[in-house]
Formats: sequence, C-alpha cells, structure tokens
Amino acid sequence: MRFMMFMHPNTEEIGEEWGTPDVEAVEAMGAYNEQLTQAGILLAADGLHPPVEGARVRRSKGETVTTDGPFTEAKEIVGGYWTIDVKDKAEAVAWAERCPLGEGDMIELRRVYEMSDFPEDVQAAAELSEEPPEQTSAR
Repeated sequence: MRFMMFMHPNTEEIGEEWGTPDVEAVEAMGAYNEQLTQAGILLAADGLHPPVEGARVRRSKGETVTTDGPFTEAKEIVGGYWTIDVKDKAEAVAWAERCPLGEGDMIELRRVYEMSDFPEDVQAAAELSEEPPEQTSAR
C-alpha cells in the first residue's frame, strides 16, 4: 500500500521564507533517501520551495480565487514529501520514525487511495478516463 509522507518543517525555527538547508541536513536526508531506495519502497521524493513562492487556488461560492503565498493563516506548511510503497501503516510509521527530523519538524502520513478502495461504479467511471493526457512540460 502506498503512503505519502509530508514533511512539515518547524516554521517557528525557520520562518516562512526558509533558505537553503545546511550541508549536514542535506547529507542526512540523502542517506535516509538512499535507505528508502535500497529497501525498494521509495516511489517519489521532493523538497519544496517556501510558501512565499507558491499560490493557492480555491473554489468559493462558484468563483475561483487565487491567493499568492505566503499563507499567513497556515499553521503548518509542507516542506517536502515522499511517496513510499509498504506492506502496512506500521511499516510506514517505522520509516517515518527513522527520518532525520530537525527539532520541532513533523511528518504526516497519509494513505494513498488505490482504485480497489472504491465501489465498483466509481471504478467503472474511472476506467472511462483511464487514458492519461499527453505529458507536456512548461520548461
């Protein structure tokens, strides 16, 4: 089963406009990612730029509302993520506990839906749109 692990950095320590992590933190995270890779469970992982460089797009009262970052009302922000494929939640928790977190950092685990988790009528509707769109890059 797949889980996403969301890294929530301690924003009291770094603020919302954090800079580049130090060499030791990058080396520790690289070693952790290598462990996930060697275990054959890592599907994806990325660090994210601070919220000041982001935007939120929300639907409200039939209108689309876009808000540029930073998001002052947000108590927790996502600084990065991993997607892992493990046998169960306990294994996902065990891997999250091994992550080299900084003081006050947190990892949130969320199970990813599999098509088999949905009722048959939902699965049938999803099959109609199974053909993925052509990939294009904005680069």
